[in-house]
Amino acid sequence: MHPYALLAAAIVSELLGTTALKLSDGFSKPLPSIAVVVGYGVAFYLVSLTLEGLPIGVVYGTWAALGIVGVAGIGVVLFDEPVDLAGVLGILCILVGVYAMNVVSEMAAH
Repeated sequence: MHPYALLAAAIVSELLGTTALKLSDGFSKPLPSIAVVVGYGVAFYLVSLTLEGLPIGVVYGTWAALGIVGVAGIGVVLFDEPVDLAGVLGILCILVGVYAMNVVSEMAAH
């Protein structure tokens, strides 16, 4: 499987795990608590596979950055968390950084 497809799946899995973490209410709810462990477990496994095809800096930087952006979006949409101009600008900076690292620079395998 293509390394970027694995990385995308790892990011989605992490987002599911993190959303479940919020829903677990301090691990007091069994189903979301199980989803946390499964989500993060799958995410780490997929990241390990991604590292076979891409450099660690690109993988971890992209995974962490898109996780931040995704979780911020989930917080706004599902949990009615506030968003402001500074936050939006910060997210845009993160996205520009991910683009630069993966597309413009020679850090990633093209």
